[in-house]
Amino acid sequence: MIDVLENYLSSTRVLSTEEVNFSVQFFKPIYLKKGDFFIRENESCSHIGFIARGAVKAYALDNEGKENITCFKFESDFATSFPEFVAHKKSKKSFRTIENTIIYAISYSDYLYLLDQVTAWNRVIKSVMEMEYNQKERYMLNYNNRSAIDKYLHILSSEPILVQRVSTQDLASYLGITQRSLTRAKGKIHCPNIV
Repeated sequence: MIDVLENYLSSTRVLSTEEVNFSVQFFKPIYLKKGDFFIRENESCSHIGFIARGAVKAYALDNEGKENITCFKFESDFATSFPEFVAHKKSKKSFRTIENTIIYAISYSDYLYLLDQVTAWNRVIKSVMEMEYNQKERYMLNYNNRSAIDKYLHILSSEPILVQRVSTQDLASYLGITQRSLTRAKGKIHCPNIV
């Protein structure tokens, strides 16, 4: 599985083969079952994880204990709460698996050492953080102030992986609608003559 990480790092074209080989030794595999936590809200955010297999959801709990899902991460995505990781603070959200998952994680201390030894890692992390920002920007543009049907149509056209791999309950939370509204939207789109 480490070859998934090696291939990803090589594909960035930022690190040399030697730098990739040196870097991967700092990433340790974590095997998580569906429903396990990778990072917990209000606990120290001390790892960055690269998903080799599986998927996680990122969420924060509201005052009533309800999950507000902000994103999903799949194979070849990095998962962490970057601002809290960099500042070495408590995470403002949880990362929990939605499938059996293998994550290659690097600790904060190893991350700092790696940055010191391989300065090109600054560009890799910058690229990852830019992707994070773009994902959040797309989310805000595509899911705010839209009807449940419009949100679901957007998911079908631009993020079908979510429909294929995410539960209805989690997808509804991500879209900011009720599970019932999502089920109704699905019915109107997939079976318009029945609803």
